[in-house]
Amino acid sequence: MSRFVRKIRKWTVDALDLPSDLVFDLPRLTLIGGKQLYIENHRGVVHFSPESLQLELSQGTLEVEGSGLVIREIMPQEVVIEGRIHGIKYRGMEES
Repeated sequence: MSRFVRKIRKWTVDALDLPSDLVFDLPRLTLIGGKQLYIENHRGVVHFSPESLQLELSQGTLEVEGSGLVIREIMPQEVVIEGRIHGIKYRGMEES
């Protein structure tokens, strides 16, 4: 993404008071008590097992570690994970 486009998006967020996750296509995570994780703005499941989940994002990947993980719901841009969640790692494009 060019520097000019980033500046325009930032101005749009500030001027219109919009949530930055919508404008910048960032993931939004909601963790409920270490037992349920709601993730918005994903691009697909790369790997899933009862111990780990890896999601593709628009700008990197998201890794969830735990035990007894299950995908409760999956939609085109949203996923709900349940189980014992031990850790969440975000890896941006520059870290891959």
